[in-house]
Amino acid sequence: MTNDIELRYFFDPFCGWCYASAPALAGLADRFRDKLKMLPSGLFVGGRPISSIADHAWRNDQRIQSLTGQRFSEEYHQNVLLAPDGVFDSGPATLALTALGEQDAALEPHLLHAMQIARYVGGRDTSNIDEVATVAAKVATEHGIELEADAFSNRLRNDAALRERTLERMEEAQSQMNSLGIRGVPQLVAVVDGKRHVIDGEALYHGPERLLAVIADLAIPA
Repeated sequence: MTNDIELRYFFDPFCGWCYASAPALAGLADRFRDKLKMLPSGLFVGGRPISSIADHAWRNDQRIQSLTGQRFSEEYHQNVLLAPDGVFDSGPATLALTALGEQDAALEPHLLHAMQIARYVGGRDTSNIDEVATVAAKVATEHGIELEADAFSNRLRNDAALRERTLERMEEAQSQMNSLGIRGVPQLVAVVDGKRHVIDGEALYHGPERLLAVIADLAIPA
């Protein structure tokens, strides 16, 4: 593929369908390491009681599991969705993605998936800043970056400039989605030689091979 290409992935860390697209995203991150731009939409940023969405979320998660094979564990059901006084807020995870991505943008897909696994399989509450910081520190260490969980947790709580930059990223994502007339996440847009192509969502849920084939077709001159 010799075309000029950029891939824009619109997502939210707490979106179950974004978790469903994780294998495809991993393929993109491997094949297009320097061409993949992560755009958090802010869909689930802002605390709300998890009890208000728990039943709906679990039904939706079970549907995603049956259609795609992505696992949602009983630990997640009990420890996250049914947690007393639990909060549903992807803000801490989104902040962590921004912070780690500023050190190395290629780490964002890895951190996103690690937080998805921690939540949906491990049953860890990734609305909690300390849990998010622990996951981020592990991912950073695995990629040769020294990151201490307590210090990172403190930064996520207190770094006003980081919060502002994260807000700007979400606003950019929302602006681009509005200009393209797309709603919901995940969404993938391929910009090939300056032309934007919204890729059909179904291509995101069947692993990397199908998605890479779709992108390859876009890069072939008509």
